[in-house]
Amino acid sequence: MTAPAVLVEDLHVAYGTTWALDGVDLEAAAGTTLGVLGHNGAGKTTLIRTLTTLVRPTVGRVQIEGLDVVAAADQVRRRIGVTGQYAGLDEFLTARENLELIGRLTGLRRTAARVRADALIDRLGLDEYATRRVGELSGGSRRRIDLAASLAGSPSVLFLDEPTTGLDPIARTGLWDVVDELTDAGTTVVLTTQYLEEADRLADHIVVLSRGRVAARGTPAELKRIVGGKVVSATVPAGQLAALPFIPDADRVDADRVRVSVTVDDAPTATELVAHLHRGGIEVTDLDVTSPSLDDVFTHLAHTPGAHR
Repeated sequence: MTAPAVLVEDLHVAYGTTWALDGVDLEAAAGTTLGVLGHNGAGKTTLIRTLTTLVRPTVGRVQIEGLDVVAAADQVRRRIGVTGQYAGLDEFLTARENLELIGRLTGLRRTAARVRADALIDRLGLDEYATRRVGELSGGSRRRIDLAASLAGSPSVLFLDEPTTGLDPIARTGLWDVVDELTDAGTTVVLTTQYLEEADRLADHIVVLSRGRVAARGTPAELKRIVGGKVVSATVPAGQLAALPFIPDADRVDADRVRVSVTVDDAPTATELVAHLHRGGIEVTDLDVTSPSLDDVFTHLAHTPGAHR
């Protein structure tokens, strides 16, 4: 049986008297993407800093491809790449010069670093930025170059800490495509994000952190089943709320209309509910029947903390 590319067992990290991580267990198989979700302060960045040897575990075991992040920190660093929340580039150098510099810092000789930089520019479609100073580029372009820099050492495990924060939708989608290409080629990716759509799109498995602990885990589909089978949403007249056959979550649209939603067990139940609304004379507009989203999971976990560890 192949060992996990990333293994965390009973991880505790303390800052003074505060436990930033309090008994975290997780693993990621080689060539997959593990999504780590959580609100601000949940422990996501501390987890990444521990996995990348920047923070020493207070208690617990952390391994990257079988190597302990404390006992074999130097070997771990040679196997990983990291893209943080903010681009770690020299703004006065061009994109190519930045990539060559990072290559040299990872141990490549000058010629090898130049060849690697050219390969990354070609692979990530960065030709138009190659000779431009990074300080002149947009946030999305800098993010792509920062991702390229994290690949300069040909890492087998890549850590992305909220890599698309602040990016426009087009730039975000472009970065998602690159992550797909990397995992298809065998790279393991650990991704922290506050964009639930991003985790749904990229992650094979997800761990949800809350106050330094694992609140839930599973595939995106498994987590959605925590909430229920289908979500029925509709806009109805405010005066007809009392006539609904359920107690909904409700948001006012305007003075006369309210957007309501309710979660039911399965599609047949959703169908029967919609038919009941019609028979009851409810003036329904903008009707939707959808599967739960990760947003629904987050909302559910917020109301039932610790119930799905």
